[in-house]
Amino acid sequence: MNLLGWSPVGGYPCATSAPVKPRTPRHELKMTPEFHRIKRLPPYVLEEVNRIKARLRGQGIDIIDFGMGNPDMPTPKHIVDKLIETAKDPKAGRYSASKGIVGLRRAMAGYYQRRFGVTLNPDSEVIATLGSKEGFANLAQALTAPGDVILCPNPAYPIHAYGFIMAGGVIRHVPAESPEAYLSGVSAAMRHSSPAPSVLIVSYPSNPTAQCVDVDFYKDVVALAKKHDLLVISDIAYSEIYFDDNPPPSILQVEGAKDIAVEVNSLSKTYAMAGWRVGMVVGNDRICAALARVKSYLDYGAYTPIQVAAATALNGPQDCVDEIRAIYKSRRDTLVESMKRAGWDIPAPPASMFAWAPVPEQFKEAGSLLFSKLLIEEAGVAVAPGVGFGEYGEGFVRVGLVENEHRIRQAARNVKKFLANADDILSRHHNTLAAQ
Repeated sequence: MNLLGWSPVGGYPCATSAPVKPRTPRHELKMTPEFHRIKRLPPYVLEEVNRIKARLRGQGIDIIDFGMGNPDMPTPKHIVDKLIETAKDPKAGRYSASKGIVGLRRAMAGYYQRRFGVTLNPDSEVIATLGSKEGFANLAQALTAPGDVILCPNPAYPIHAYGFIMAGGVIRHVPAESPEAYLSGVSAAMRHSSPAPSVLIVSYPSNPTAQCVDVDFYKDVVALAKKHDLLVISDIAYSEIYFDDNPPPSILQVEGAKDIAVEVNSLSKTYAMAGWRVGMVVGNDRICAALARVKSYLDYGAYTPIQVAAATALNGPQDCVDEIRAIYKSRRDTLVESMKRAGWDIPAPPASMFAWAPVPEQFKEAGSLLFSKLLIEEAGVAVAPGVGFGEYGEGFVRVGLVENEHRIRQAARNVKKFLANADDILSRHHNTLAAQ
């Protein structure tokens, strides 16, 4: 008999002196223990701002949203046309290939050859993924044993740490105020970590900080990794969104990098295809094989017409990439100039679709989360609090270049009023908390 007084077979009452209670539906049972992996995930800090945003929009309030890196421009027409053309094939709805169709993997290898001068075998060194985020998370599943120590920059895009945490790994956070400081911190962490770390994560152009590196940096990474028997995962999802004459390099340009490294990349920002979910993992064949094996149990790959259209994006004319890059640059310049006039100095990012902005002096003590909440409540402007990207992100907010120039200037006018009334806003906030 179970604790509810019911037989384990058929649900019939068992012989018992105690009165038989009506059976409680399973969905009404109180589940006291949390699921193991869920317990390892803290509340998503960025969701606090998202809830406020949803509430205000529900009240009909216009929100200028710089919070999420969600491209607002259309996917180039020739890519969409190829999707439509392929979707009309009666066979298009069948299962696809979990590692990506051959044509797409060849297109990805071709992109690396043209862009970085890196030769890849599309059969063994290229895996098409359902966006870079899925690729990163499944890499973590493929590489991580329980308790493995992973070296991760902080601040960083959340999947860099939590992909490994969900896979059972332990994160050694290394402050990443600059690329040089990060590598110095990695060297120190190697001396003081037990067990020895197994994976090193690098990501440039960085999300959220927009920091960039050159090939010499990657040479140091490869040398350090080989010295300490580390595998390296490099995330360059923003490699095509840059604003000077120095395109961000790939770690695979370094001789011997493929011995220990893979790179995660994406079409999401390059071609305004974020919702299409097309990414890639390329490089070390052994790591790619491990990822392919994991994916073979989890998915059948993206919808085939999406993969065909993605190959068209990579193989086709690239003037659309130049146009998208120019839009982000114009928005960056408008953001920096208009916010400066409003009283908020935001450094111009050299790359990516984000600015990493220090919290204005008036709100330093409030911190990035409270500043972000007050900014959306009082000014109708949404940003992502830096602490959502790790403890070393405190004191900053991430501002996405995902609104047009007109909206950016409107946001700056709102910010100017917000900063001018900082004392009153903070006073009202503290009075409200005291009354609760």
